[in-house]
Amino acid sequence: MLAFDSAPPPPHEETVKGQQNGNESYLSLVWRRLRRSWTGMMGLVLVGLLLLMAVFADFFAPMDPKATDTGFAPPQMVSFRDKEGSLTYPPRVYALGESEELDPVTFQPIVGPDYDNPRMLGFFVKGADYKLFGLIPANRHFFGSVDGQPVHFLGTDKFGRDVLSRAIIGSRISLTIALTVVFIVTVIGTTVGMVSGYFGGAFDAWVQRFVEIVLAFPQLPLYLALTSLIPVTAPTNVFLAFVIVVMSALGWAQMSREVRGKTLALARIDYVRAAMAVGATDRRIIFQHIFPNVMSHVIVAVTLHIPSVVLLESFLGFLGFAVKPPLISWGLMLQDTANYSVIGTYPWILAPVGFVLVTVFAFNALGDGLRDAVDPY
Repeated sequence: MLAFDSAPPPPHEETVKGQQNGNESYLSLVWRRLRRSWTGMMGLVLVGLLLLMAVFADFFAPMDPKATDTGFAPPQMVSFRDKEGSLTYPPRVYALGESEELDPVTFQPIVGPDYDNPRMLGFFVKGADYKLFGLIPANRHFFGSVDGQPVHFLGTDKFGRDVLSRAIIGSRISLTIALTVVFIVTVIGTTVGMVSGYFGGAFDAWVQRFVEIVLAFPQLPLYLALTSLIPVTAPTNVFLAFVIVVMSALGWAQMSREVRGKTLALARIDYVRAAMAVGATDRRIIFQHIFPNVMSHVIVAVTLHIPSVVLLESFLGFLGFAVKPPLISWGLMLQDTANYSVIGTYPWILAPVGFVLVTVFAFNALGDGLRDAVDPY
């Protein structure tokens, strides 16, 4: 008889074979597919940076968003050259100043960079006082001038307030509104959609008629009508809460319709019918058998719904129906762009548009990547 070597394979070979035999978890498969999508990973990184900026907005803002300076001051460019044109470090900015020379046409002093008084830049510098998370006193900022002098990387608005600092602080309100609205919409829409699709029959018919009524409302006129009901003297927190409630009340119906369609298909699968046969309660079947299988669709829908809420808040804020001062949001900042002559003369006040575009692109890219990754088989 022939003798065969029955020595066990090395441990690393068993691990490789185990992964090749399909022992990888579902989340691992989704992550592996998502990493292959460069747009999805770009969206994930941008979303992470946006959320980090919103949480630590006071730290990342180089100046106090309420501090005033010269109105409509142009952006100050970062320079690595000194007055003589030689390369230098650290980087610096040159504030605008009036020279002794006069314009030959207007006979006004010529305004230009003040090369004699540069403002050095640095990281983790001292600046305006703030409270981190509203509790911890601090005065360190991620970047800014070393000596605490005002710098305006994106210029100032008509009141002389720093546009970049206000846009960073405004991300907190804009993203809070979007995330809160999407959370409420997801909870209500997912619950109503699963319950309606699972029970079916007359209950499903009546629920869907109500959903169709909500979807039939012209949303923009209704937004304007409902938000105008709050008096101007109402507290900002009350106004903000009312805006969130209105957006949520009109946004859950579409999510409910999508989840209902998924539930109708899942309710006929064998393991759901087996759970019914063994006497499982309806609540257990809905939340332990159906809910995990609709989560992939819900996650993708959430990432694609957040940009629409950000755009809606910006549009309503531009019209003056979303956020009221002293709160700051991207939509409220865009009210300064209502005059075409102002845009042509001071184009840097359109900077909040860039933040909105980056946010919309980030969440859309992440949603597209997740949509391809949630079905890795």
